[in-house]
Amino acid sequence: QVQLAESGGGLLQAGGSLRLSCAVSGRTFSNYAMGWFRQASGKEREFVAAITRSGGSTVSADSVKGRFTITRDNAKNTVYLQMNNLEPEDTAVYYCAAKSTQGATKWDWEYDYWGQGTQVTVSS
Repeated sequence: QVQLAESGGGLLQAGGSLRLSCAVSGRTFSNYAMGWFRQASGKEREFVAAITRSGGSTVSADSVKGRFTITRDNAKNTVYLQMNNLEPEDTAVYYCAAKSTQGATKWDWEYDYWGQGTQVTVSS
C-alpha cells in the first residue's frame, strides 16, 4: 500500500507563489509516476501536472503552463508543485496521485493511489 500526504496549501493573494509537497511512503517511490490534480468547489476534478518515474519528462495542463512546475526528489520520496503567479481561478483542493504504470498522463483513472488533498485559496 502506498500512502500520500500533501502539504503546503494555504491562503494567499493573486500573483503570489506557493509550493506544494507530497510525501510518499509504503513502496519504492521511484516506481511510480506522479501527478497533481485539483478540484474546485462544485466542479469536477481536473488534471494539473504529471511527472515520470525518473523525473525526466513532465506534462501539464494548458491552464497552468508557464506558471506551475512539477518536480520530484526520489531520494526524499517527495513530489512538488511550484505554483507561481497564482490566480483566483487556481483556488481548489489539490491532490497528488501515484501511478504504477509508466508514463506521465493526465487521466485520473490511471492513478492508483491518492492523497487527502490540501486547500489552496487565492484571493483577488
